[in-house]
Amino acid sequence: MSQERRLALLRIISLLAVIGLSAFIFSIRDQVESFAGYGYPGIFLIALLANATVLIPAPGLAVVFTMGSIFPPIAVGIAAGTGGALGELSGYLAGFSGQAIVERMDIYERISPWVEKYGTLAILILAAIPNPFFDLAGIAAGVAKMPLVKFLFACWGGQLIKMTAFAYAGAFSIDWLFS
Repeated sequence: MSQERRLALLRIISLLAVIGLSAFIFSIRDQVESFAGYGYPGIFLIALLANATVLIPAPGLAVVFTMGSIFPPIAVGIAAGTGGALGELSGYLAGFSGQAIVERMDIYERISPWVEKYGTLAILILAAIPNPFFDLAGIAAGVAKMPLVKFLFACWGGQLIKMTAFAYAGAFSIDWLFS
């Protein structure tokens, strides 16, 4: 089999895996919050699953916010940030496998030049701010063939910032909200 055919086959398999994973996570979205009872591994798994969906919202930040009031917020941020970064690999794989899916969306056309111009810095910043469009940044990174390790570390840094901020927000405000 030629290298081009192998690459095409890998792209098709990656796209099918992302679609299948997104459909599965969407189907179990109501049960995901029960994983929080498992402590840090549960927080890791919730963040991984919530970020593994592509363009489909899944719960995640609310659980991190709540768990920040139960466990040390820095540890919650690390568990959730690590799970979230690994979950974002699905967007990267979707971009690597089939850019035609989103290349005509207006928001993608705004995000893609940032990722191409600023690379890992754009991924770090976009991962650090809560926004529903980070999947598009991951897709843009996959389309641009950003090295996987660079994408993963930039995404992890941004996810650590975001998840730790939400955990600390939960730690400092949950008592205030319910007292």
